[in-house]
Amino acid sequence: MKKKQRKQKQKKQQSPRRLDVTPEALQQLVDCAKDLLPQQQFELLSAITESILFLRTAYEQKRISERNLLRMMFGPFTESARVVLQEEKEREEEKKRDKKEKPRGHGRNGVEDYPGARRQKVPHTEMKAGQQCPECLRGTLYQFRGEEPAVLVRFTASIPVDATVYEIERLRCSACQKIYSAPLPAEAQKPKYDETVGAMIGVLRYGAGLPMNRIETLQQDFGIPLASSTQWAIVDRMAEVISPAYEELARLGAQGEVIHNDDTSMKILALCKIRQQQKQEPDEEDEPESSKKNPRTGCFTSGFVCLTDARRIALFFTGEHHAGENMEALLQKRKEDLPPPIQMCDGLSRNLPKSFQTILGNCVCHGRRHFVDVFEDFPEECRFVIETLKEVFKNEDIALQANMTPAERLLFHQSQSKPWMDKLNKWLDEQFEQKKVEPNSGLGKAISYMRKHWEPLTLFLKIENAPLHNNIAERALKMAVLHRKNSMFFKTFRGAYVGDALMSLVHTCRLSNVNPFEYLVALQLHHEQLKANSQQWMPWNYRATIDEAARASPTM
Repeated sequence: MKKKQRKQKQKKQQSPRRLDVTPEALQQLVDCAKDLLPQQQFELLSAITESILFLRTAYEQKRISERNLLRMMFGPFTESARVVLQEEKEREEEKKRDKKEKPRGHGRNGVEDYPGARRQKVPHTEMKAGQQCPECLRGTLYQFRGEEPAVLVRFTASIPVDATVYEIERLRCSACQKIYSAPLPAEAQKPKYDETVGAMIGVLRYGAGLPMNRIETLQQDFGIPLASSTQWAIVDRMAEVISPAYEELARLGAQGEVIHNDDTSMKILALCKIRQQQKQEPDEEDEPESSKKNPRTGCFTSGFVCLTDARRIALFFTGEHHAGENMEALLQKRKEDLPPPIQMCDGLSRNLPKSFQTILGNCVCHGRRHFVDVFEDFPEECRFVIETLKEVFKNEDIALQANMTPAERLLFHQSQSKPWMDKLNKWLDEQFEQKKVEPNSGLGKAISYMRKHWEPLTLFLKIENAPLHNNIAERALKMAVLHRKNSMFFKTFRGAYVGDALMSLVHTCRLSNVNPFEYLVALQLHHEQLKANSQQWMPWNYRATIDEAARASPTM
């Protein structure tokens, strides 16, 4: 025991004392020693100082890389100011709020939260309106119209894809041996796999990220096998039928006033095979070195959320083209008489189209994230930035809750948020002008990012409808990330197209508060009308189209 304590004591004595020193303090030390030390010793001290700064920068980058690796492996952690700054006051206030008596029924969904549930009326079996009251024998019963009807919710479960086996009775004549089969009911005369099967598989596969082999296992457990190859054939046929709706979404999205875009890495096995074959092919000797182009190695899924006429349209495109090139292809469908759209993205240059003009806005959350990553190394400086941006985001929440018009929102931000952003801009400039921060440090790079992109970061202070962040596109891309997490890749280019089409339709339905399963079923049932006029079969107007067609059809 004493030997162990002795080793621990020696270890403590050997460990150096940590001293947080700024680059400016080290530089002042070197300047003071210049006249006191001989030239050789001064050069040695300067080299040691530069090494310390280099090692400190490398250590910061290592910690940032470790955090990014953990974020990739286990998902992003919360970046809220309450968690990052660990403010005791806010935690105490939250505890006080939790201790307050919660309202009755808190945490439960009301009956209005079940629009897809079946409705069944439960009438009285022994009494009805107009009868005499059996209790007082004086009054008359009438239909009670209370503020809230008496309701009861009960849940049942079923497998994703069900099946019915029709056992057809057959009779045979004893004389002529002719066989007479029973006539099939109307529901048995439909195709083997009706429209609901493709819609269910599409929502599970591309809306919930459930791979087809897992659906196959689930179906097998319930005694209704459905092979993954069969599932793909069903979904592929459905995608061909509903493709006009996907193309129309892309056309409408190109007309958007605000277009959010971002991308994430993806893999298509067919593309990987083509690139591998290209690497193995020998280069032509006669071809000059300057004409040889470096082959692309990346593959992306680009996500777009287009805001137009109070509509939110989600679009996905997967392939070797990055977000900027896909943005350019999308804007080719834009009407020439429309003004340039507001484009919201992060600061990567590959997000920008080359041939089309856009009004560029950058995501403030991305700029803030650089300071969150280095908060442990520079707590005081990062605290100032995070607390300043916290006030700006509070103003954005106030504008949303008050349902301000674009003009009112712009004036509100100019009066309430601009002073905070001007204060932040002045602070950022002072850090470099007064040499308070080493430019190559983690904090220096975070400051450089915000200074470089300051104009697009503050677009919301200059133009109506300019968004503050790109979170809506980040959330949309979670569908592609979920697919990559569970399935890792697309096998073919056709599979990538099918995935893009269904993810676009499903997520647009969610943004429009529409049931994606019912929408996909309706598109298949009315595929001829969809092909003739796809504009009337968007998630936000297809029900009205169906109702109008029902009213126009002659009654029997």
